[in-house]
Amino acid sequence: MAQKINQQTSRISVKEVFNLPEGREVTILGWVASKSIVGGITFAIIRDGTGYIQVAGKIGVTDNNALEALKKVTKESAVMVSGIVKIDRRAPGGKEISVRNFEVISPAEKWPITKSAIKSPKFLYDKRHLSIRGKKSIAIMRIRAEVILSAIDFFINKGFTLINAPILVQSACEGGATLFSLNYFNQQAYLTQSAQLYEEASICAFEKVFVIQPAFRAEKSKTPRHLTEFWMIEAEQAFANFDDNLKLQEELLSYVVKRVIENKNNELQILGRSLKEIKPPFPRITYNDVYEFANKKGIKFNWGDDLPTEVEREISKSYETPFFIIEYPLSARSFYHMTKSDDERITLSSDLFAPEGYGELATGGQRLHDYNTLLKRLEAQDLPIKSFEWYLELRKYGLPPHSGFGIGVERLTYWLCGLKHIRAATLFPRTITRINP
Repeated sequence: MAQKINQQTSRISVKEVFNLPEGREVTILGWVASKSIVGGITFAIIRDGTGYIQVAGKIGVTDNNALEALKKVTKESAVMVSGIVKIDRRAPGGKEISVRNFEVISPAEKWPITKSAIKSPKFLYDKRHLSIRGKKSIAIMRIRAEVILSAIDFFINKGFTLINAPILVQSACEGGATLFSLNYFNQQAYLTQSAQLYEEASICAFEKVFVIQPAFRAEKSKTPRHLTEFWMIEAEQAFANFDDNLKLQEELLSYVVKRVIENKNNELQILGRSLKEIKPPFPRITYNDVYEFANKKGIKFNWGDDLPTEVEREISKSYETPFFIIEYPLSARSFYHMTKSDDERITLSSDLFAPEGYGELATGGQRLHDYNTLLKRLEAQDLPIKSFEWYLELRKYGLPPHSGFGIGVERLTYWLCGLKHIRAATLFPRTITRINP
């Protein structure tokens, strides 16, 4: 039977227990991650929001009713444990709690995620509301959180202002074929692909801005690195050219990796992932270099097309550190990219790639800031001028040369954690085949 939590109980976190001396009496609240009975002693691993600790109950030490409750408790039941801190080198972390009292707060039915069930990704994601309690899932989410927090710290220290952009929009930032459309009070609207256009408007107020928010792409890409809903870290800065933008991306990624190594080493160990700090400058190769690389590999595509996934994967495997691909053709880029002064076919744009075959992390570049040039570009690409009137008008009122980029939170977490599929990099993934739970 479930018990009520005594509001007078002075409880501490599992993390705090490991900082206490032997003999201290403690009370913790958490969930039963596992249980075993060895030689008359009942062991359980208790998990709370800060970590895991072993507790041990035995006759003569543990209250009889409490010992019986400990023996019968089911996996993932919410419990309260009171006892004495003991040093035990055999226990995970070198300490355990010798149980005096044990109460079940909320009992769990038989846990459905068995060893055999773990072999089925479909089952695990059907039960994602439960499988997120797994040790690896928790480690991944903690690393993902560190990615976001470290990015915030980075930009704030650089003098950027945090803003938010609309999720419901009428203007497509990327390709129109990848938009989720909806009826907005009898008007055509879309879920945002990127905050970029609104960031460009904001730089004339704040000069340097960044956002961290959801983005949506209706890409029918069934690959290990595509989601239909994901989070983006995006930044835009006034008076910044293409090279300034590359430097900012290098500094951001180097800082995030350093923070993850420093603050989430235990989580990396749980995942069996070894990371090394990275330092700018990153290697830079051109689209033409990649085109020649692909031909040598026997992978054919037309010059001017976006890079095929196979090419991205193969070039990524050939590097041990992050790197840039620069000078993409205009035909493979969105309408707002500035082109080189000596070749209007080539954009001042880049993709930032992770090594080890993980592929693209970020896309960025210098934006068009001239009104007439942007108008001609919209007309040439047969885009709806009316939807972009406000974006065009920015060019009439002091919009300086500027640049920016967007980096996917899940893509970055996917690489940092060494995952097999990007869906593991978010709590409740959305793909072309999954919108539940």
